[in-house]
This record gives sequence, structure tokens and C-alpha cells, in this order.
Amino acid sequence: MRWFRWAARRAVLPLLALALALLPVGQLWAAAAGPESAGRTQGRDAVWLGHAWVDGRRTEADAAALLARLGGAGTGHGVGDLYVHVGPTGDDGTLDPALAPKARWVIATFHRLAPGVRVQAWLGDVVASEGPTGLDLSRATTRAHLLAAASSLLALGFEGINLDVEPVHSGDPGFLALLDGLHALTRAHGRVLSVAVPQTDPLPPLRLLAGSLTGHPKWWSGAYLAAVGRRVDQVDVMAYDSGMPLGSLFSGYLAQQTTLALAAVPPSVEVLIGLPAYREDNLGHHASAETVPAALHGIRSGLAAFPLHGRAFGVALYADFSASEADWTAYREGWGS
Repeated sequence: MRWFRWAARRAVLPLLALALALLPVGQLWAAAAGPESAGRTQGRDAVWLGHAWVDGRRTEADAAALLARLGGAGTGHGVGDLYVHVGPTGDDGTLDPALAPKARWVIATFHRLAPGVRVQAWLGDVVASEGPTGLDLSRATTRAHLLAAASSLLALGFEGINLDVEPVHSGDPGFLALLDGLHALTRAHGRVLSVAVPQTDPLPPLRLLAGSLTGHPKWWSGAYLAAVGRRVDQVDVMAYDSGMPLGSLFSGYLAQQTTLALAAVPPSVEVLIGLPAYREDNLGHHASAETVPAALHGIRSGLAAFPLHGRAFGVALYADFSASEADWTAYREGWGS
């Protein structure tokens, strides 16, 4: 998740977003009632958990406290998946097993305290799409190393792979090839493949303009998101760092991103929208605007416009190590059962 910073390029992107997307976002907000009936937990939500869970810094008491913040142990919460950070990988795609000495412990602990919750391995690194270092997904050897890393994590007992490699540009064929290999692997083991994805281009010129001016397109096309969706079981939209300066605009943007994701991803694939449970203030992220309540309002507004009709949907909170008590409360009261 958010592995890197783009410095000056990130400073430009929010201005592009505001200049080209404010009109539709404002219209969405004006029309959005965000009724609670439009969106409540299906028990399929997720939380990204930091590396402290696998390196020995967390205890069973910490696990119990996390479940209490989510709404209770057992089945008394809305979370279906926990994404536990196990990396990052090396730039060649290899994963040092010494990074996660408590992997088996964290899986067993959450299975005991919260039966039915899947514990997935959150795996990722920077992609060398905008600089000289990072993963080169065009190389078959890099993809093979990532497959080997995923296989070793499944052997430890993880029930899925949550892949987060960034930045992947819209249309990247190497990323699709990687997903093909990973999905074949997870299916063969009866596990799931989930992937963290960027936001979808809200206006056709936005992605192309950002790419030409900054070298970082930021958004994906709906067609590329659909191609990714056909290769995975879960899609997690990283719907934050939007540049929106007001909560109302962020809610409108989230409503738009929710409908764009649901329209692009195949109905058989679960869609989760990320919630920003962290504090950061710069041109790309305004902490006063990008809040959990504003995100949930926008998501419900999007669902009111694009009914689920029984398809699997949830929210994914980023992240346990940065969330405040207010964030947990907002999730429980604004989305929980």
C-alpha cells in the first residue's frame, strides 16, 4: 500500500484531479443522500495489518483488542479478511523468509479468536515503472520469483495472497501475466488472490494528461481494471490520496469510484473500497477531508446509484497501525452490523 512518494509529480496530480473532476464530483455530492440502507457490512470487509504482526511485536492481547475495535470476536464483526504484511520483496521478486518469523502464529491466533476470518499475506514492493529501481514485471524471472514467494506463503498457511505492487501503469502486460500465474497458483491450493488497485479514470483525458505531464498516469482505465478483475478473486480499490480538499468533494469522488469499480469488475469478483484511516497533509491527501465517515458516506451514495443485487462487496481499512479510535468507531457505527 502507498509504498512510495512521487514528490513534485504528486504535487501536480491533485491539481489535475481538481481541475478536471470537480464538476462531476460536485454533481455527485449534490445528488448523494448516502442512505444507510444503501450500504452495510456483508461480513466481507478487510483490514491491512502492519509488519509488527509477523515479526514478534504483537501479542494475543493485541489480536483480541483489534477484534474488539472491529466490533467483537467470533462472528460479531464485519471483517472477512485480514491482510498481514509479510514483505516487502526484493527488487528481483524474492522474499526473505526471515522477515516473517511469526507468520504461523498470527494465522493460528486469528483463527482461534475469530473463526471464519481469512488471513491473507500482504505481499508487495515498488514497481520499476517510473524509476531505475524496483520490480521489473516484464521480466519472466521476476514474475517467477514472485510466484515462488507466494507459494512459500501459502505453504505457511496463509489463505490468500493480497498483492500490492505499485505503481502499475494502466495497460501493463507484465502485471496481467503475473496475475495469471498467481491465480493459477492460488486456485490450485484452494486459496484466493486479491489485488490492491489504483483509482479508475473519472474522465477519459485525465489519465493521459497526467501521464504526459508527470510520467505517472495515476488512474487506470475501466477496461484495464476489468482485465485485472478477470484474473483475481478480490479487488481492493485504494480510494485515497485523491487531492480533494473538502470532505464533501471526497465523498462525491468515492461515490464515483465505487460505481466505476462495480461497473468494470466482473460481478463474480468481490469489490472492496479502501478507507483512509491515517493522517497526512499534503497536496495529495488532506486529512480533514479524507476521513472514514466521508468515505463511507460516498460509498453508500455510490451503492444507492449502483445497487449490488447480491454481489459481494466490502470496505478495506488502511491500516491498523495508523487508525485512531475515532476511525474504528466510525467504521463500527457507520458500516458495521
